[in-house]
Amino acid sequence: MKSYRQVEEQPQEVRYFDTTNEIDADAVEEISEVFHTPLVSTYNWDYAIPETRIKKIYNLGKQLNWDVEVNLDWENDTISKSEFPSDEKYNPYVGFKPYDEMPEEQKLEFAWHRMGLSASGMLHGEQGALLVAAQLASCAPSYEAKLYAASQTFDEARHVEFFNKFIQKQVGVMYPCGAGLKSLLDKVLTDERWDLKFIGMQVIIEGLALAAFNTAKLQSRIPVHKKGLHFVIRDEARHVTFGINYLEEYIKTLTPAEREERALFAFQAATGMGGSRGNQRRFYERYGWNREDVREHMRNSQIDNQSQEFRTQLFGRIMPNLKRIGLLTDTVKPMWDALGVLELQDLPSDARINWDEMSKPLEYEEFSDSIVKVPASA
Repeated sequence: MKSYRQVEEQPQEVRYFDTTNEIDADAVEEISEVFHTPLVSTYNWDYAIPETRIKKIYNLGKQLNWDVEVNLDWENDTISKSEFPSDEKYNPYVGFKPYDEMPEEQKLEFAWHRMGLSASGMLHGEQGALLVAAQLASCAPSYEAKLYAASQTFDEARHVEFFNKFIQKQVGVMYPCGAGLKSLLDKVLTDERWDLKFIGMQVIIEGLALAAFNTAKLQSRIPVHKKGLHFVIRDEARHVTFGINYLEEYIKTLTPAEREERALFAFQAATGMGGSRGNQRRFYERYGWNREDVREHMRNSQIDNQSQEFRTQLFGRIMPNLKRIGLLTDTVKPMWDALGVLELQDLPSDARINWDEMSKPLEYEEFSDSIVKVPASA
């Protein structure tokens, strides 16, 4: 019989799965962590939706649904655990003497744990997005926002299903949620203001997700992983575009003090969402590596350039979106400038929609990442 356990905070142990067998229902333990929120919800009695780009984005979401079980081949598109799951040229530990001296079998184990850490962060983030979207269906003020939040809730449920299945069927190891991401999700979920939920999810969390998904898709050697990420990216790009278009008009109605409060929230959320270092340390600490030696290697590694590229990709999405919706105020600009990312504000924002690209039929294209950042269009 399934058992249930309520905890004060998420368990911190690494979990392992037998990827060769289905999970025994009687062996499942439901582990829940309760959070409380003074959620202010609304009815909306005006059911009219004008013919706007927001309605068009909602309609695209209905047309481009996909099924984790049907559209992905879990039998033929996985790989053997004797193969590296990611291209080793992206492994930041290559060139670090303790790693290079590992036997091949240990390097493989190490690689699958790194894949597990990456996929686990995505899984936990998507559960958070699922919960936030479900809240927005209740508390968003307009009818069209409620409809879109409901459709996004289903998208996020599908994403949770994909990453969970990928971990349990292919990877076999799951890490707990990183402290930075968990803190951000807690803040967004427990705030009563619907627009902070929108800002936290559509601008910050989804911006992080798109950068991470594209990086993972580039580096992965697992066909079902790459294809699933491609479909997830299409969904998330639509979510971000909806959020920017919706928030752009709403932010204009706020008082200067309210706008400053949201601008500061966006800065704090975007700069505090790392926090996976504790999980990363699990890698090298289990092999007895010295923390300072690892840090020194990372600082001198060519992989550090790739980390900078990821940072640019991440903030290259967030900064123009914040500028577009009016949350790059004079108060927070110096803070962003101190991080060295303020200049990215002039890149194209996600409010600019390439309808032809976004409306493509559901199909996997190996190098089709243009959906993530599209050129200006009507």
